[in-house]
Amino acid sequence: MAITHLNSFRAAQQAASNTVAASAAPNLTLVPEVETEARGFALYVGIDEATAAAAGTSLVEIAAALRKTFAELVPAAADETYAAVALAPVGLGGRPVDVVRTALRDPKTLAKIAGKIDGEAAKGIVVDLNRKKVFADGKNAELTQKEFELVSYLIENQGETITRRELVDAVWADDEVEAPNDRTIDVHVRRLRAKIAGYEDIIRTIRGGGYRFDKHPDVLVEA
Repeated sequence: MAITHLNSFRAAQQAASNTVAASAAPNLTLVPEVETEARGFALYVGIDEATAAAAGTSLVEIAAALRKTFAELVPAAADETYAAVALAPVGLGGRPVDVVRTALRDPKTLAKIAGKIDGEAAKGIVVDLNRKKVFADGKNAELTQKEFELVSYLIENQGETITRRELVDAVWADDEVEAPNDRTIDVHVRRLRAKIAGYEDIIRTIRGGGYRFDKHPDVLVEA
């Protein structure tokens, strides 16, 4: 999971309505629990312009080629095909295919963002900045205030290596008495990692540097 913000995802959904291809795809809805019949399908293609360009093509050209192939396979339905390019804010992160599914309002993807899939807690880490809580696989990680501030500071400075001294100065700025030293900050990080067991790698240790948080597909940040 690259970092994803719910507000950014909503912005991506809105932007998708201004697609650069033939026409915006209709919203997808859950199939009702009655007798049904297949009336078409949606093909999610997760690829960004940079990847397409590296292959010597573009998203528009790929979409056109797929439409042409369909027209050759089923000429009578050639006019019943539509393509829409999913737009997302620069730096949103996450897998391209997940952005596409969100923009097209795929039910399971929207359910995952909401925190549930088929009635079960979604897998991964959810950082709720408003409530100052972190959830691991749907369960409250029970972080202390300082542990939450520590992980929040790393997320705020995503991609940057933060020294131990900077973490101490930022998180314990108003509590010099209880502030750890450069060495004991490692103890706090170790405790934090223990509370998100299975996802410890979202906080990377940079030898000789400190700690760093990079975009991660298993992390969702709710702003």
